[in-house]
Amino acid sequence: MSAGLWIFILATIGFHIGLYGMFKKAGIEPWKALIPYYNTWLMVEKMQMKKHWFYLQFIPIVGQFITIWIFIIFVEHFGRFSVLHHAAAVFLPFLYFPYLGYSKNERWAGPAVVKNYRKSTTREWIDAGVFAVVAATIIRTFVFEAYTIPTGSMEKTLLINDFLFVSKLSYGPRLPNTPLAFPFVHHTLPIAGTKSYLTWIKIPYKRVFASPVERNDVTVFNYPVGDTVVGEFQSERNYYDLLRDAGGNRAMIMDRDDIMVRPVDKRENFIKRCVAIAGDSVKIVNTVLYVNGQPAFRPPQSQTSYWISSPTGKALTEDLLSELGEGDVSPIMDTTRKSYFCETLTIATVDKLKSLGFEAKPIELRESPNNRDNPLYIFPNDPEHFKWDADNFGTLWIPKKGATVTLSPANIAIYRRIIEVYEGNTFEERNGQYVINGQPATTYTFKMNYYWMMGDNRHNSQDSRYWGFVPEDHIVGKAALIWFSWDKGPRWNRIFRTIH
Repeated sequence: MSAGLWIFILATIGFHIGLYGMFKKAGIEPWKALIPYYNTWLMVEKMQMKKHWFYLQFIPIVGQFITIWIFIIFVEHFGRFSVLHHAAAVFLPFLYFPYLGYSKNERWAGPAVVKNYRKSTTREWIDAGVFAVVAATIIRTFVFEAYTIPTGSMEKTLLINDFLFVSKLSYGPRLPNTPLAFPFVHHTLPIAGTKSYLTWIKIPYKRVFASPVERNDVTVFNYPVGDTVVGEFQSERNYYDLLRDAGGNRAMIMDRDDIMVRPVDKRENFIKRCVAIAGDSVKIVNTVLYVNGQPAFRPPQSQTSYWISSPTGKALTEDLLSELGEGDVSPIMDTTRKSYFCETLTIATVDKLKSLGFEAKPIELRESPNNRDNPLYIFPNDPEHFKWDADNFGTLWIPKKGATVTLSPANIAIYRRIIEVYEGNTFEERNGQYVINGQPATTYTFKMNYYWMMGDNRHNSQDSRYWGFVPEDHIVGKAALIWFSWDKGPRWNRIFRTIH
């Protein structure tokens, strides 16, 4: 576990220990301080605030700084009004909240103290609100950011509507490429639907206290092929796939009115597992991933599709799968194969089935009706030299900073985008010769490290098999903690679970 993640976990523990003590002093049952959102509901009640402030936390964009603002107001009810105390509440809550909660010199003062403070309530709230916006922007940019799982590509390690904290300290905070941007918005302004950032100032890639991504980290990153976006659902069908569909004819795409270009830090955020780091080699054989010649780590809760057969004649039923923890899977009997088709099973469940006498075989996607596993749509999108598919892929070496490769027609499809797009060189092919930045070249030396990302739900994941390497300047942070989870109600067993 990285030092940044340890710091994040200890800070989270300190924060909640302090809030526990503060609740006790305020006359609120202290254990309730440990439940997200319920704690702010009780704080709003105790401070005699209008209930709408609680509900404002759930509004996209403004919700984060409303929560911080509520905590600042809570601190004021301990009689602490200065900017210094507000700063401590925002930037050092894991130290300041335990002080307020357990110091004999601090006590709950209540709403009367806030009302009697010499600044008007309106002025104080405005000051606290402005401070919260600034503080939340800094925290979101450099410390951690909330992230919600939108798809099932990491099932069941991560579930749809898991709410995560993503630590930006784990790999070192990244300076924003586009610092002139509306706060709390990623790339598009709500309602207006226009860009939320200006490109008047562009900062080159720089990471403070940089640390490399470690193999098997669950990582959030900017979508590498999200530089050009067509329509809203770019992860389903990105610009480059649409261009391949058009036979390379850009004119068939560029006349659309929903096409846009985005800088690195404003591309969509994706979350996958980093299965291989710079310098590694990856290979997939019959759905099994190998890294550096060895079977790769596979989380027991990761899932894929299987054929399940029963040499003993025992039936595979929904009730049996439910007993094994797969209540949402319906086995379908294929009489031709004499096997059951199961769209999604975890490795842990498959191991249990094997112990009961069943046999399991992973299903390959070669015959997928959506044709996504045609070599044309599998990285490096060069069927002449690489007839790979999603379940049989490689061997492929992951580029490493400072390493040099010899360029040839047999491998240029692998490295072209790195040279031209990710590392900002001009690249041409003239009379069978490669020209980089105006100079003939037979080799190339990499300026950055690269990573290979794959979803734990291998048969339902848009990942590096389709769009290739993730450059280090696209790395956002490490998924550290599930702080809340929802599926028709809270998933209590997932709250405050660390991510492995």
